[in-house]
Amino acid sequence: MNAKKKFLVSVAMPNYGQDQFISQAILGVLSQKAEFEIELIVANDCSPDNTEAIVQEIIQNHPNGSWIKYTRHAENKGAIPNFAWSISQAKGKYIAICEGDDYWTDPFKIQKQVDFLENNEEYSIIFHKVKEINTSGDEADAILKSPDEEQTYNLKHLAAGNFIHTPSVVFRKNFDELPSWIIYSPLGDYPLHMLNAQYGLIKYLPEEMAAYRVGNGIWSSQSRVHQIVNTMFTVKLLTLHFFHKKEIYHLLSIRYRHLFESLTKHLDKPISPETAAYRLSFKKLFIIIIKKIKHLIK
Repeated sequence: MNAKKKFLVSVAMPNYGQDQFISQAILGVLSQKAEFEIELIVANDCSPDNTEAIVQEIIQNHPNGSWIKYTRHAENKGAIPNFAWSISQAKGKYIAICEGDDYWTDPFKIQKQVDFLENNEEYSIIFHKVKEINTSGDEADAILKSPDEEQTYNLKHLAAGNFIHTPSVVFRKNFDELPSWIIYSPLGDYPLHMLNAQYGLIKYLPEEMAAYRVGNGIWSSQSRVHQIVNTMFTVKLLTLHFFHKKEIYHLLSIRYRHLFESLTKHLDKPISPETAAYRLSFKKLFIIIIKKIKHLIK
């Protein structure tokens, strides 16, 4: 590997109610063998569990406990605001994400990814294959299918749908602040990847270097109908953001229409987006956003 480098990698770890998994998530980061500094931003969203004691014990007793920058919010921010807040605290040239119920399995994961980005300035994002597991730790059926060969993608590929597992990604710190609208998005990772993909290419490595837990997080525990509507919601916000990038806007608009067609099939009969909203638990937020943006999206 290269000589000692004087830059920092920040790892964002937003979490809530994950005390049975948080130790494994933290230790996977602290086990990294890298030639640069790493900070781990653990953002506890006021969890009503034992997370605080677990994190403090690791800080005090692990040889790399000083990497951890721990915050327990006084009040619950919500999943996406806490996700955005944890990223906003990053001081590094590069940022990685590992939510509190996922974990890294390769101690050289960060070194490999950062080495690639350092040597390939045209790339903004690098991600890799992950193992999908259930809440018991057993292997689960894959939600995102990953190829067995290295691949290069771009913003247009990503506009067609998300293919990046959150615990696998490392990206350049391309901006100091995320756009304010992201806290209203039901998804945090996909808009983040889209924003970063504006600045360069996306590299995929077929090495399995992390585990993603299915069935415990907010997304994987939702019904398929809720997943579709949440994705529609997010795509609408992205369409507004990319309004002046006509090709991306067009691809996102096509995706929105496909998602809407899929939603009507799941609900057995054609409906309007507003009618769908009234059937869902987050109906008020959906209705407000639809009313605000429908006149802008044709």
